Amino acid sequence: MRYSKQHVFFRLLVLGTLVFLFFTPVGSKVMTKFNGWVAESATVAKVKIPTPLDTYTWELEDMNSNAFHFETQKGKVVFVNFWATWCPPCVAEMPSLQKLHDAYKDKVTFMFVARDEPERVSKFLKKKGYDLPVYYSKTQRPDVLASKLLPTTYIVDRYGKVILTETGAMDWYSEKVREELERLITVE
Repeated sequence: MRYSKQHVFFRLLVLGTLVFLFFTPVGSKVMTKFNGWVAESATVAKVKIPTPLDTYTWELEDMNSNAFHFETQKGKVVFVNFWATWCPPCVAEMPSLQKLHDAYKDKVTFMFVARDEPERVSKFLKKKGYDLPVYYSKTQRPDVLASKLLPTTYIVDRYGKVILTETGAMDWYSEKVREELERLITVE
C-alpha cells in the first residue's frame, strides 16, 4: 500500500507534535497550561455514594522524615490528594489546591501524598511557593484509597466515609467544593 505525500506529511506532523508535547520541557509546560485551562473550566467533583474506609491503619512520613499516622485523623474531615511533579494535570490543579489549603487548613486535614522523589518535590514546592503538607506512604494505604491514576483526590468525612473520589485536574477552589467542605465541617 502506498501512501500519498500528504498522508506521510500528516503522520509525521502528528508524531512530531506528540514527541514535542511529551518529551520536551516546552511541551511539558504547554501540557500543564492546557490541563490548567481544562481544570478551570471543569465542573465540580461529583459526590459519589459514600464508601466506608476499610482501615485507618496507614503510616506515612512527611518531608522532614517525621512519622504521620493516618489513624490520628479519625473523627476529622480529611482531604487526600495523590500527585507527582512529573504529572501535568497534577501540576495544573496545584494553584487551586493551594488556595483551598490556605482557606481550610485549620478545619480540614490536608494530605498531599507524593509519588515522586523527595528532592524533586522539595524543589518544585519551593519554586512555585507552595506550602502544602506533603507525605510519602510507608505502608499500604487503605484499599478504598487505591487508584493508579494521577492526580486522584479523596475527601473523607468525620465518620470515616469517602464521600468524594475524583481523578484528573479539577478547580478545587470552586464554590461547590467550598460549600461541600463547609457542610462536612459543620455536620455533627
